Amino acid sequence: MNKKRTLVTLIVVVVLGLLVYLQVHAWKTFEWKKFWDSTSNIYWPYVGGGILLTYFAYVLRAVRWRIFLKPMRETTTRRMLAPQFIGFAGLALLGRPGEMIRPYLIARKENVTFSSQVGVWVMERVFDMGAVAIMFVLVGFWGDPLWGKLMNRRLAYEVRLSAVIFFVAILAVVAVAIKLRRSGYEIAERLEKRFERRSATFAHALRGKIVSFTDGLQIISDAGSFVQLAALSMGMWFVVAGAYWLITHAYPGVLAEMHLGSILLLMVAAMFGSLLQLPGVGGGSQLATINLLSSHRVFGVPSEIAVSCGMLIWLCTFMSVIPVGLLLAHREKLSLRAVAKDEAKAEAALAE
Repeated sequence: MNKKRTLVTLIVVVVLGLLVYLQVHAWKTFEWKKFWDSTSNIYWPYVGGGILLTYFAYVLRAVRWRIFLKPMRETTTRRMLAPQFIGFAGLALLGRPGEMIRPYLIARKENVTFSSQVGVWVMERVFDMGAVAIMFVLVGFWGDPLWGKLMNRRLAYEVRLSAVIFFVAILAVVAVAIKLRRSGYEIAERLEKRFERRSATFAHALRGKIVSFTDGLQIISDAGSFVQLAALSMGMWFVVAGAYWLITHAYPGVLAEMHLGSILLLMVAAMFGSLLQLPGVGGGSQLATINLLSSHRVFGVPSEIAVSCGMLIWLCTFMSVIPVGLLLAHREKLSLRAVAKDEAKAEAALAE
């Protein structure tokens, strides 16, 4: 497990290093005075509002996890709050090794199985991706007024094409989910037998992921819960979009002209960029945000302002959870590294 994580981290470092090199090479010049001037003129109450909205999104995550947990255990949103903040603080500080801290803490706190909470985590990701995809589809087809003045009009066709791809992907995920909910265990067994001769490790891992996803689907017990979960997911991501709006509009000048469509495009780019993430320093999300803002084909924001805004978005929407997360971990007498090690053992046992 450690060797695998070291290899993955090394690959991520190389990729991020290459991206940084290409970005710097493309800019040719970077005026640090302009960077500091644009950063010092920020309207800080908007930044504070962005952080508060980010915290509110974690509260909505706690509410959603409570609904997911209802078929297994009756609990309260208050009990779900600390694991959300601690888990995301662990993700920010430790990178991907901290991703399963939330399911592990909730399983231990509510006395349920770790595998059941991994299933909840899988469904949480599905609802997150679905909500953002639906938002992007709606904005993509809604029309030009939502893009604002910054959006390059020549990109309208590409944006709408991307919206169509997102919509098709949503339909595909829904179809797969319906099929797995009905016969996921049989499909898992069949695929494991099919691939076992080529690679037993891959076959076993594939079976585990399908079973986790199937278990997650069983958590949604009725139509009412599904509607609640879908509404919470959409609401939560609109709250996150509100945080992005406040942070970009904290800058005077061109960024203050960004409309809802542009904000959502920026948020989607940051989500995809976050797949390349280093412990404590991030990387992928900032680069994706900065590249999109500074691209002359999209927004054409000066590189100095793009860097400032990209870093501030990352700090407010991803790293700002760390102080509260560490405070709550201290209150509950938890060490993030110790929890991450225990979680890794539980995850390894689950994979066996």
